[in-house]
Amino acid sequence: MATPLMQAVCFDAPGGPEALYIGRHPMPVAGPGELLVYVHATALNRADLLQRQGKYPPPPGESPILGLEMAGTVMETGADVEDFEPGDRVCALLGGGGYAQFATIPAELALRLPGNMSFTRAAAVPEAFLTAFQALHLLADLQPGERVLIHAGASGVGVAALQLARLAGAGAVLATASAAKHAFCMEVGAPQVFNYQDPHWPQQVMEATEGQGVDVLIDFVGAPYFSHNLSVMADDGRLVMLGFLGGSRTDSTDLAPILRKRLRIMGSTLRARSLGYKAALTEAFRRRCWPAFATGALFPVVDSIYDWHDVAAAHRYMEGNHNQGKIVMSVG
Repeated sequence: MATPLMQAVCFDAPGGPEALYIGRHPMPVAGPGELLVYVHATALNRADLLQRQGKYPPPPGESPILGLEMAGTVMETGADVEDFEPGDRVCALLGGGGYAQFATIPAELALRLPGNMSFTRAAAVPEAFLTAFQALHLLADLQPGERVLIHAGASGVGVAALQLARLAGAGAVLATASAAKHAFCMEVGAPQVFNYQDPHWPQQVMEATEGQGVDVLIDFVGAPYFSHNLSVMADDGRLVMLGFLGGSRTDSTDLAPILRKRLRIMGSTLRARSLGYKAALTEAFRRRCWPAFATGALFPVVDSIYDWHDVAAAHRYMEGNHNQGKIVMSVG
């Protein structure tokens, strides 16, 4: 019997956005403990751009199709699934496969949508909020009253981190962003925003914290900010590095603040983590934060919605760093 096919975004060789097209791909099958989901919407992540360029292959066993998150309707449940049934509206983190009509997910990674949340908004939640939750709580162990600085505050993860820090009772929530994105960052949770293009931003952060510095810092930029990051950290501060958009090599950093301030520096990725880790992360997020989406205390921020036939344009838009919040694609 021939394997059923579905539509999916494909590319035959690494390249630019023009390499992407909608083609045919074998349809996934729900195994034990899994859900087969009809995908209504997915969202873009920097990892998608890197994978398209041939720089970030999927982990072993994951779908080669782009897409690290999705929202849709459960169509079938595999053996041993008890908490979900066909018709349930869910969103989830993926190791790959979101740019397709159908995806399979382990049931323990599924988050049931609040009644008032659309699929396009839900698709903007999993990767950004779980990444930010992991950084702030599992790694940095943010405590109420502590001061937090989020670089790239207008990015998808940045927006999620700003909201989560505020929800956790941070004493000060600060962000960096380009001047054009300051108002946006303030709207979504950062009372004070600094222009990363201004070489004096570290001094401004210290002034804003009355010379104390920040207890938790979330960084996506890497090498260009590393010395400045150390300079604005408070004693016993925690620096979590989630990316190296500005490069990963630095040759002139004074490391003395690490010892003098007793700093902890951590790095993390999420895609290649084990299913057990992702399930535990999702469950902690479900218990601690998921109800806040129903009340509006937390909310996904969608910059723009593209039809998936315009996937190349969506990738170009992200590459241009134009978005404030998440870029979502409707599928189907």
